Amino acid sequence: MVFECWLKPVKLNYKRLALLVLAILLIVSSWLGIAFARSGLDVRSFQKEGVPLLYLAPQGAKTIPGVLVAHGFAGSKQLMLGYGHVLAHAGYAVMLWDFDGHGANGTRLERYELQQNLERALQALLEQPQVDPGRLALLGHSMGSGIVMNAGIRDRERFAATVAVSPTGANVTPQSPRNLQLQAGSGEGRFVGNAERLLAQAGGENTNLATGQGRELVVIPGVEHITILFSDGSHQSALRWLDAAFGRTSDSQYRDRRMAWYGLHLLGWLIGLAAISPLLTHPPFIPTKIAPIRQWTGLIAAPLAATAGLVLLSQRFDLQNLGGVQVGGAVGVWFLIAGLTWLGILARLPRPTLRAVGLGIMLFVILWIAFGAMAQVVWLQWWLIPIRLRVWLPVAIACFPWFLAAGIVQENIGVGKRFLWWLGQSVVLIGGFVLTLNFLPQLGFMFLLLPLFPLLMGILSLIAGLFNQAWVYAIGSALFFGWLLAAGFPLSA
Repeated sequence: MVFECWLKPVKLNYKRLALLVLAILLIVSSWLGIAFARSGLDVRSFQKEGVPLLYLAPQGAKTIPGVLVAHGFAGSKQLMLGYGHVLAHAGYAVMLWDFDGHGANGTRLERYELQQNLERALQALLEQPQVDPGRLALLGHSMGSGIVMNAGIRDRERFAATVAVSPTGANVTPQSPRNLQLQAGSGEGRFVGNAERLLAQAGGENTNLATGQGRELVVIPGVEHITILFSDGSHQSALRWLDAAFGRTSDSQYRDRRMAWYGLHLLGWLIGLAAISPLLTHPPFIPTKIAPIRQWTGLIAAPLAATAGLVLLSQRFDLQNLGGVQVGGAVGVWFLIAGLTWLGILARLPRPTLRAVGLGIMLFVILWIAFGAMAQVVWLQWWLIPIRLRVWLPVAIACFPWFLAAGIVQENIGVGKRFLWWLGQSVVLIGGFVLTLNFLPQLGFMFLLLPLFPLLMGILSLIAGLFNQAWVYAIGSALFFGWLLAAGFPLSA
């Protein structure tokens, strides 16, 4: 087979063709897996008074218990879909929603209005014909845990049970909310300690759910603040507690494996990219030669300069709400300062070409589909609403210098050196952000990015090797990373 690539014919050999076929099979299989996870469920998206809602229930069900499921800070309704699928397959009607400033909700975040978001979601849940209004429960994560605990305290007789995952704070008592289960991951010590204090405040362990005084703390092993949301142990513990509160037994064998299908989908796209990248990069680019000492010095100096820069800027600007996005704007500035520092020490830039710009945009499109097409229905509100779309390009431009520097140092190197650069970037980014938080604790939710850095930098380093040209890598990666930041962080007040 012959492809026309940049006006020069390039053959697609049988090895690359086999990889392309494998990639297609993985992608198709992953979408079939997601479809199977939804089989037998009524899944509907709609809005009520400006609040985006997502409803899941067993098809054909009647008079079943209803559960409100609330996400945490920088989350979305999609991030809580693991609980949604497990509970819906077990016979519950589940309503998820985006709090103000989160996901697809364009109303800027005002914390005192978040309880009103829950009330609108409750009204929408009660309007569903499958729901028994006399059997309702609440489940929330992190910020959402405080919202649902307060709702359960304020309206004790309405809600039969409350599940607080990675709990924050609420004025719980031995009587309210009814049947309180607290969950925390073994890797999030601060939340484990908070859960223990809440349990003591609520009267301690109690197995008497019939009177509404049930109390339990479950520590989920091997997970932290984000991964607990995808933990089968967390899902099944919540289901067991709700079944006990409602005096019912679920015989569902469903286990939420959608993130595994998502990983397979991403792998398929990366394999496909590996198959076609030789066609896109022919003829090869000429690498930029820079002494290794300057490459590594720039990487090490970058986080120090970025931290110092943010500390200085914090004296004149509200970094927490910079650019209209909570914390995300500050992350963009951090990358801007760090990237410019790294580039300044490298002191040499490859010349951009029209071909490189075109390939960079193409790389962004491929990354956008590979990461986001399935994320929209699995774990992240990937489609940007207009107010977030306006944030995307400025943040992407801010991140561009970092990825250009990273692309330069990764040109024309072997697998061993590429591994070292992946490890170096991961360590420097995690260490740099931890250092920043020591001086600027108000940016605490930067820690949400820390578990993502090794995975993201690993995938992007792989892509750098496939294209082997700094401008292609920088354009595609910066546009993609900027989109990720614009999608994830809340809109500030």
